[in-house]
Amino acid sequence: MSGVQDELLRSLVKVATALRREGIPFALTGGCAVYARGGPATEHDVDILVREDDARAAQKALVACGMRAAEAPEDWLVKVYDGDSLVDLLFRPNEIEVTDEILAHAEELAVSSVTLPVMPATQVMISKLLVLDGHRCDFTELLPFARALREQIDWDRVREAVCHSPYAESFLLLVRRLDLVQAPRMERSAS
Repeated sequence: MSGVQDELLRSLVKVATALRREGIPFALTGGCAVYARGGPATEHDVDILVREDDARAAQKALVACGMRAAEAPEDWLVKVYDGDSLVDLLFRPNEIEVTDEILAHAEELAVSSVTLPVMPATQVMISKLLVLDGHRCDFTELLPFARALREQIDWDRVREAVCHSPYAESFLLLVRRLDLVQAPRMERSAS
C-alpha cells in the first residue's frame, strides 16, 4: 500500500469518527468503497455520501477535528482537506439526491481501524459509470474495479440504471467481451 493510500485511510478514520460522534448519517462510496470491498487501492480522495441537509454540519464537524474547509465550484458537494487528503462530502452525485433510503443500502464493513457504512459495489459501479461522458471516458480505473468485485455487482441492475449512457454501455460491452461478466439476463434465458 502506498503512502497516499495510508494517508487517505487515516483521513477516512477521522471522518468516520467525527461524523459518528455528531450523529450525522453517512456512507463511504467511490474508490475507497471499492478498496473496502476488496478492490484495488485508490490514491485520489475519500468520497462520503451525506444528505444535503447534513452537508454543512458534516463539513463543520470535520473542520472542528482539524481539517480545513475548501470551496467547491460544484453545487452537489462540499469539500474538506485533511493535510493533503481531499474528502468530498457528496449530497447529490450524478444529480441523484442522497436520502435516508440510499444510505440504508450501505453495509457496515471494517476499513482500516474503524467499522463504517460502505455502499454496495453495484451502487458504486453505477455511480462511476454515470460520470462517463465525452470528456471523461477513461476505463483504466473501472476495469480493475470490475475485475476485482465482479461477483459482488448485480450487472443486470447496473445495465438498467445506466442504459441511457452510451459511454456506460460501451464499458459494459467491454467487460462482457473480456468475459468478466455474463450476458444480460434476457440473453441468457433466450439461449
